[in-house]
Amino acid sequence: MTRILGFDPGLATLGYGVIDIEGKRPIMRDFGVIQTPAHQPLGERLCTIYQDVHTLLEQWQPQQVAAEKLFFYRMANTITVAQARGVLLLVLAQKGLPLVEFAPPVVKQTLTGYGKADKQAVQQAVAQELALASIPRPDDAADALAVALTAWVQMALA
Repeated sequence: MTRILGFDPGLATLGYGVIDIEGKRPIMRDFGVIQTPAHQPLGERLCTIYQDVHTLLEQWQPQQVAAEKLFFYRMANTITVAQARGVLLLVLAQKGLPLVEFAPPVVKQTLTGYGKADKQAVQQAVAQELALASIPRPDDAADALAVALTAWVQMALA
């Protein structure tokens, strides 16, 4: 069995998803978000992410960790996401876990066959691939599961 922990980095909301690969099928084990309040000082928000990512790694003991690559759309938002991503990289380095990253179009292409698919199509693909009755919520958690599934497919292709 291989366990993959996927992340959708963000400062206000960092999504995560855990899947196990048993045989030829992925099985969803957990998903959710790490949230930090906007009114909190930046340092405290980054500390929350640091501590919660540590907890997730201890709890799930993944063999592989994957995250969505930074996507530049609004400079102010990109900087805060980059800071949260830096904390994620720090925790992974401390644990000796390498990070595999995928650009958003790669995740879309892998799961839907179309690199410009909309969010709804990707989320439907996540629910279908994991045999879930509904799309995981919030969106950040579904996106993290999409990243974990992309890591699984890319691993199988390698």
